[in-house]
Amino acid sequence: MPQRVDPEKLAVVLNRPQIPENVGAAARALANMGLHRLIAVAPENWDINRAARMATGGGLEILKNIEIADDLPSALAPFSFVAGTTARVGGVRKSFVTPQELARRLVAVTKENEAAVLFGSEDRGLENEDVRQCHVLVNIPTAGFSSLNLAHAVLVISYEIFRAESVEEPRWAPRLANRHELDGMYGQLKEVLTRIGFLDKANPDHWLDALRRFFSRLPLTAKEVKVIRGVFRQMDWYTERRFKKMGIKSDVPKGAGDGPEPVESLREEKAS
Repeated sequence: MPQRVDPEKLAVVLNRPQIPENVGAAARALANMGLHRLIAVAPENWDINRAARMATGGGLEILKNIEIADDLPSALAPFSFVAGTTARVGGVRKSFVTPQELARRLVAVTKENEAAVLFGSEDRGLENEDVRQCHVLVNIPTAGFSSLNLAHAVLVISYEIFRAESVEEPRWAPRLANRHELDGMYGQLKEVLTRIGFLDKANPDHWLDALRRFFSRLPLTAKEVKVIRGVFRQMDWYTERRFKKMGIKSDVPKGAGDGPEPVESLREEKAS
């Protein structure tokens, strides 16, 4: 039996939408394609009555249950896979997939994990800081003018998700790390690599973005994130001892690591 995307494990996230009617039209698009979870992050000029004019039918029920989040990190924290939509390519947006490729990938991802598809605001799309929250970027091909109306973009992606199916037998997959776990890891990574001089303190995100892209291609499981954080706790502990022995005071504040002592943390991972 063909496998399909699990709508119970998928959400569409609108980051800083500016026009309530576009949010309503997006809700209608989700209803058309069998999806139902909609999250709006810091919506501007929010007016559910204006949004309802464009939702109609099944979209009204989705709109009634819309989740409003204050900021993007908290909105994405529960999700283990985030796909960001972008019309701009280049720079930190070096690689992307088509809507069809994304939809096929979501068939497998939503077997064991919560996933989100992220859309930017009407005037600016996703900022580079938003892109750093994504495992993969998706670009909707156009004939020339690449900027789509927000609700139209939601409809195109939702349509491909609705159509996607796989005839492969479902395989067991471990739980992927969610955004909350990954953000903690990247914060620790940034601090420790800056402390040992690998990252430029003036622009640490330049090289850190390359590491984000590398890890996002894997992507990391929750257990792998714990192992990586254990390694960096050990590095942090060791460099702190070396600095003290050499009489060097680090100008990078310490405090990214948490949990048990470094060596014990690694022992726990080896034993599990």
